[in-house]
Amino acid sequence: MIMKLKQGDTAPAFTTVNQDGNKVSLKDYKGKKVVLYFYPKDNTPNCSVEACNLRDNFARLTAKDIIVLGVSADSVNSHKKFETKYNLPFTLLADEEQKIVTDYGVWAQKKMMGRTYMGIVRTTFLINEKGNIDHIIEKVESKTHTEQILEVWGIK
Repeated sequence: MIMKLKQGDTAPAFTTVNQDGNKVSLKDYKGKKVVLYFYPKDNTPNCSVEACNLRDNFARLTAKDIIVLGVSADSVNSHKKFETKYNLPFTLLADEEQKIVTDYGVWAQKKMMGRTYMGIVRTTFLINEKGNIDHIIEKVESKTHTEQILEVWGIK
């Protein structure tokens, strides 16, 4: 059974590779605010809209010392193509073994057009400088995701 994470919990540690094949660990960002956003699949309509919203507002986030990390179960190669196609300025993490998505409780049974399958539930975790979960955004609005993040964190 997957434990449901909640506000105040320590964010589960992870180490994986990014779109360039470099190792990335959550602990690398201790002392920084981290937006850890989980999305279903590279180059799909809503995922592209969400990534472009974060890209278009990236300067606003980095001005507040916020790190953006995107996670999906796609490969490094898929992430690289996604990053290049949309000129994404943030890190995309490959989780092909579904370890991170399982640890964060976002790997779940989904239904679409009468078909049941396992996949990522679009969710964003806002992690504070101490490595604790400040907020969990479960109803992600792809078109205005940056505004959601800043509003929930109380940042103008």
